[in-house]
Amino acid sequence: MSDKSAVFIDTNIWLYAFLDTDEEEKSQRAKELFQQVDPMLSVQVVNEVCVNLIKKADFSEEQIARLIQSFYEKYPVVEMDESILLAASQLRQEYSFSFWDSMVVACALAANAEILYSEDMQNGLSVRGALKIINPFV
Repeated sequence: MSDKSAVFIDTNIWLYAFLDTDEEEKSQRAKELFQQVDPMLSVQVVNEVCVNLIKKADFSEEQIARLIQSFYEKYPVVEMDESILLAASQLRQEYSFSFWDSMVVACALAANAEILYSEDMQNGLSVRGALKIINPFV
């Protein structure tokens, strides 16, 4: 399966790719996904990945700095602004997303992503007819 459409990837998928976990199948699937798509992410996702790698994998500040540089060198990173925050608020009202999930979805929409890979949101949900949420583990 190769999907070179505009793809946004949520924090949990990045973490499965980076961390050695008890969930080996999910880790393998996440790594495969990154070979199949050209992902984008948001500043929020960068922040969440970094804080989790500090907590769960004991990453040093040097490792975090290298990771941040790598994200910005390899992938489009969507910056937060007023319009995205207001769109997130509207999405919370329309879809009952959590605060953090609504910001991920708003960033994906702002980046014209067609697919949002996430384990945390409703698999198959179409957001405004423009973005489909897919859980890559089902």
